[in-house]
Amino acid sequence: MNLAQFFEHWSIVENPFRGEEARTDAIFTRMGIAARAEGHPDAPEGGPGRIRLVRPEMPSTHSEFDKIVGELERPSTSIVFGEKGSGKTAIRLQIADRVARFNHDHPGRRVLLVPYDDLNANLDHYARVTGASKKEDPFKGMRLVDHLDAIIAIGTGRLVNALLTGSETPPPAQIEDGAKRAKRMSPASRRELLLLQAVYDTSDTTGARTAALKRMLRLRGNGPRALIATGVWVGWVPAVALFVWGQFYSGFGETVRTGLLIGAAALLTLWLLLLLKLTLVDRMLDRHVSQRVAKQLRLVPRGFAGLASSLSKLDRSVASAEALPVSGSEETRYALLARLQRVAGELGFETILVLMDRVDEPTLIRGDPERMRSFVWPMLSHKFLQQGGMAVKLLLPIELRHALFKESSTFFQEARLDKQNLVERLSWTGAMLYDLCNARLSACRPVHAEPISLIDLFDENVSRGDLVDALDHMQQPRDAFKFLYRCLTEHCASVTAEEGSWRIPKHTLEVVRKSEADRVMGLQRGIRPA
Repeated sequence: MNLAQFFEHWSIVENPFRGEEARTDAIFTRMGIAARAEGHPDAPEGGPGRIRLVRPEMPSTHSEFDKIVGELERPSTSIVFGEKGSGKTAIRLQIADRVARFNHDHPGRRVLLVPYDDLNANLDHYARVTGASKKEDPFKGMRLVDHLDAIIAIGTGRLVNALLTGSETPPPAQIEDGAKRAKRMSPASRRELLLLQAVYDTSDTTGARTAALKRMLRLRGNGPRALIATGVWVGWVPAVALFVWGQFYSGFGETVRTGLLIGAAALLTLWLLLLLKLTLVDRMLDRHVSQRVAKQLRLVPRGFAGLASSLSKLDRSVASAEALPVSGSEETRYALLARLQRVAGELGFETILVLMDRVDEPTLIRGDPERMRSFVWPMLSHKFLQQGGMAVKLLLPIELRHALFKESSTFFQEARLDKQNLVERLSWTGAMLYDLCNARLSACRPVHAEPISLIDLFDENVSRGDLVDALDHMQQPRDAFKFLYRCLTEHCASVTAEEGSWRIPKHTLEVVRKSEADRVMGLQRGIRPA
């Protein structure tokens, strides 16, 4: 017997236990994300063979999910530690879905989601800027301001991409009538948005996006630099007029003519000085400031050429040294974060939610606990985690939990983890896994099929308690799926199609349970791969 025959007998149109990664798991998307039932891809549209798959009444969320996500109207921080395969990525996707639905239902007080999970480009840039050795721990010098810069950059990028049409990377925040909203912003907020874009927009490699945003926000040149530029382009006209008048008009005496020539020379000299300042001195100043900013943006892959070009388009009053991240000052970053919050507020986002995941995946970290610790620990600051109007959700590997409990009392006093909705271990009981797997099974069967439960796939001498106990040994969804998938394949491989044995015997369950439990234990001890 093969799996296709087994599934056909039970009217299962898709393998419920094949998925091991939430990001690519279509069943999880259908259960926990999509709001409508989907049709089977092999059935013709609208035809008699059309099959609609069941969407479970209860979403496949962990029992701690409500504590982790909190109330979006009143944002709060959460810190979660979990094993590989325990559902951290699933929780991240479910939080993103919850935010999207909240924003749809509450257009006047939406949440700006800042996904802080795709870290490879950021960390590669950090290594280039700092010259850190890849053999040793490159993150020993990581600072909280580096994380603040990265968060501001992601949030700014999402807002700017929503305002500038045709932008796709990173994914834009949803802003209806973005251009109209932007033009209705207060002048101060429009200038703040332009400043944030000029400094943090990683998609702007030439300064073109700064110019486009400046036009959209109707921020014309109105500072000293604009006056100088105007003088450069029109100042030569009176100088030339005086020179021609004094040289060729015969009605003047020699003294008047000489005075006119001197005046023309003076105007021409002033024009040349203004031109020199605009083209050389200002560019040198812009380049110097850009170099200082680029040196500090260690976790933001902002190209120097694009940064210098963008900053050159700002008035000095907007891009003053005090407003730019030219040093390692935390206060400057908190001020820039406050600017982002004000700008987001005028665009309809009352709060910001930072969602961190996949810390162990970047190539520079490679799952090394010490590197993860050096990278994440600067964020465990009470001031940062309890920032007003912002929620931080840290979905961290279990290795960092072990490192956390080795820290001193001073560290805990600084982090105040008692206020951070701490989930020490994202654990699953056998009963929780049974419900989850049962929901996946239902999601892979047609609406018209007679309802079945997971226990129906097993022989009559297998009780629900036996199956729950076996799943309890798996401890987390990924291993539970592997266990059930192997039960199916082992059974199908041991019987023929002619036998018509459609239920998995207890012997197969016990053999697979013992083998998979040993694999899980070896994985936890670090003596075998997943």
